Amino acid sequence: MAGLFFISVTVYSKNAVANGTTIIDTTVIGHLYPSYNTSPKIPDTTGMRSNAVQLAAKIKLGWNIGNTFEAPGGETGWGSPVITEDYIKSVKQQGFNAIRLPCAWDWHHIINKTTEQIDPAWLGRVKDVVGYCVKNNMYVLLNIHWDGGWLESNCTPAKQDSINAKQKAFWEQIATTMRDFDEHLMFASANEPSVENAIQMEVLNSYHQTFVNAVRSTGGKNSYRVLVVQGPTTDIDKTNDLMTALPRDQVAARMMVEVHYYSPYQFCLMDGDTDWGKMFYYWGAGHHAKIEPGRNATWGEESAVNATFNKMKTKFIDKGIPVLLGEYGAYRRNNGKHLPLDLATHNDAVDYWLTYITKQAKANGMLPFFWDTGGALNRQNYSVKDQRTIVALNAGAK
Repeated sequence: MAGLFFISVTVYSKNAVANGTTIIDTTVIGHLYPSYNTSPKIPDTTGMRSNAVQLAAKIKLGWNIGNTFEAPGGETGWGSPVITEDYIKSVKQQGFNAIRLPCAWDWHHIINKTTEQIDPAWLGRVKDVVGYCVKNNMYVLLNIHWDGGWLESNCTPAKQDSINAKQKAFWEQIATTMRDFDEHLMFASANEPSVENAIQMEVLNSYHQTFVNAVRSTGGKNSYRVLVVQGPTTDIDKTNDLMTALPRDQVAARMMVEVHYYSPYQFCLMDGDTDWGKMFYYWGAGHHAKIEPGRNATWGEESAVNATFNKMKTKFIDKGIPVLLGEYGAYRRNNGKHLPLDLATHNDAVDYWLTYITKQAKANGMLPFFWDTGGALNRQNYSVKDQRTIVALNAGAK
């Protein structure tokens, strides 16, 4: 694979080089915490026939259950109601066939910090929700989300040994608990790991390698499960530049890469003008406002999207490595403190962005997962709160 190779091992503690191959001292990892891989099973291919490319072809359009299982204090910690099977069914009814389940583990769900034991009740609750998805023929991606930043803010050589030990302990527990689900369940190593240079990328590679090794070690269906590793900061440009290696896996073609997309930030997420730039209310050809030209996007429009997404197609997808667009979204400014003067054009621009990004992601072979925290679908009664968003997303996924 030109421009991309698989690393056989990555640094846990000290390394040396012999004949161009990195040699790893793994004496540190595993000593900080007990092994939770106490009941490994023999490999089981039942329900696990699809490789990563085949599985990607089955995913039409994905949905994030955001601000829920990654919240401190449990799934209702940030105001979301308890997620039910009926909610999962309501997501499916709106045209989505995959769920991304952002999840915290270290953040308020550890019952013994000296051993990093995850609360069995929390593991069981997450398993219930994964079960709702699988039962309804929904693909589901389960990760370790920001989780207080224990991994994502510590992609540094100084923290490498301790973070790898925790990564191993957590994924042995998560993978063992979820082991009997079929290929509808995928695991993701992290969320948005903060990486800015090659040294930090090497450390992140070690965290991904530990993730892969821990999941595979539990055996059973996990021996063949599709696993997802995150690019640096899940930024497409940084991933294109810095992610020159993927973890070594004992099974071929069972890995995906994840990136996120909220661009231009001034249109998608910005909530107030700053000295470096102003919020954009209008984006895309035919969707600029004449009465408020200072709020029209000045960068990051269609041609930028096309060029950016093509980088992932060229680097990974064309080489048989699917790319998951794990988060993306633009949101309406129709009931907040920043109200566009041309609200109709703004709403049209949001629709256009959602459809265009979804369509271009699909055209380049990427798997789009819209980020929602309850703004588009009502989690209390399962009604649609923003029909235009749902329609725009589905239009892009056709």
